[in-house]
Amino acid sequence: MDTDTDIQMITVPAGQVTLSDRRTQRSWTVELSPYRLAASVVTQAQYARVTGERPSAAQGDRLPVEGVSWLDAVRFCNVLSAHEGLTPAYRLGAEDAAGDGSTEDVGWDTAADGYRLPAEAEWEHACRAGTTGARYGPLDDIAWHRGNSLERLREVGGRQPNAWGLYDTLGNVWEWCWDVYDAEVYGSYRVLRGGGWFDERWSCRASVRRRSHPTFRIDDTGFRVARSVL
Repeated sequence: MDTDTDIQMITVPAGQVTLSDRRTQRSWTVELSPYRLAASVVTQAQYARVTGERPSAAQGDRLPVEGVSWLDAVRFCNVLSAHEGLTPAYRLGAEDAAGDGSTEDVGWDTAADGYRLPAEAEWEHACRAGTTGARYGPLDDIAWHRGNSLERLREVGGRQPNAWGLYDTLGNVWEWCWDVYDAEVYGSYRVLRGGGWFDERWSCRASVRRRSHPTFRIDDTGFRVARSVL
């Protein structure tokens, strides 16, 4: 465990991942250096210890925090970094630091050692954990989805992890990533990955991409944190 927030970080090996977008029929390959990624999404207890807030619709310490925007997740990363004496990964404008301001002022300091959101390629590489199929195991064994969740949020770590020790990368809550989805078409909309507790089986696949405005909050969306290996 890295901190008194009990966020277990897994070192993800370097590798190559090919991403694809069903809407545009485009694919692209990304080379990745090693990085660290949280074994689970941020829980409500962890979020409350760092921010003092409990924004989620469903309440439970070991439930994923949900009802958080991309900007909320970015601010969480910076506060957690400061708490641990690390260099914050994000540069925020005054409005962004205080509330739901414009995301145009948010910058990523890639030389910082603090917590951050995973890049989309990092997320998919970690989710796959060396596999090449739609999922890293039988869906009911590894993920909470509409068919087995009883249509409610579930505690983290209740399904089997992938080969690298990561839980719930598929199902339970969608996860915010750093990346802009498609600036020319959707402006500042950010990428979401992984599928959630109310999604059909099709959405809970390693390659599926979703998008939303960085100020959007809903009860099936959370995040996990990453750190660069410098």
